[in-house]
Amino acid sequence: MITHQTPTPRKPERVVLLGARGFIGMAIRKELDARRIPFLPLASADINLAETSAVDKLAAALKATDAVVMLAALTPDRGRDVATLMKNLAMMQHTCAAIKKTGCAHMVYFSSDAVYDSAVSLVSEDTPASPQDLYGAMHYTREIMARSLAKVPPVLVLRPTLIYGLDDTHNSYGPNRFRRAAQKDGEITLFGGGEETRDHLHVDDLAALTVRCLLQRSTGILNAATGISHSYQDLAEIVARQFKNTVEIVKTPRANPVTHRHYDITDTIKAFPDIRFIRLEEGVARVHLEMLEKS
Repeated sequence: MITHQTPTPRKPERVVLLGARGFIGMAIRKELDARRIPFLPLASADINLAETSAVDKLAAALKATDAVVMLAALTPDRGRDVATLMKNLAMMQHTCAAIKKTGCAHMVYFSSDAVYDSAVSLVSEDTPASPQDLYGAMHYTREIMARSLAKVPPVLVLRPTLIYGLDDTHNSYGPNRFRRAAQKDGEITLFGGGEETRDHLHVDDLAALTVRCLLQRSTGILNAATGISHSYQDLAEIVARQFKNTVEIVKTPRANPVTHRHYDITDTIKAFPDIRFIRLEEGVARVHLEMLEKS
């Protein structure tokens, strides 16, 4: 279970967002703005964390009173090879080196549920990390690197489930791809019969949870999930219902074994007893309306 270093919520003096122009970074910026919390958004165009020069540049930008949110990473669509792994580790190495120079008041590291074995169907914070690919191994290694700073700032590791929202560019299998395929082609293609169950979290909920952790300088490990999983077949039907025209749901021959993923969110509820998450049906409908308004 995570520990709140500040039992009564208190605004950090400033939040430094690394990876501030990404999908999740933009949502956190919106939440910080709404709460009138000062922040410094930094993206690769400002400081390329993969370069050694990033250490001095980031150290010059940081203050000892800052809360640092580390979102910057090369995602799987950018590569799953050793070269990508090493770039991601270099980014964390340089971030940690800068923090060691200046210190900070709190660090939040955005990891991934890829640190868990995909064969494990029920996950909690007590589930041992057992990454099965380089992407998962990268995040777990970066978690350890962040925790190596524990004597300097309090460190929180967030492990999000699958995230969806209008501005996601990754187009991974799930709500975002289904919506775009339905809009473009009038059909949604499932892997097999869509039997797999997964937990999908709206990006606004992830941003709100992150800021709540910042307000209480939370430390430890926390899975970011709703605790409710849906099959991809059900998800496809939810997406299809948003469209006036009929959307065909196409099933394909199964190429991989069926796996399921459910989350025990007891620790989240204990940490934030009043927390509520957007229901999948509501979240999908919200994103659909945002899509129509944008187009």
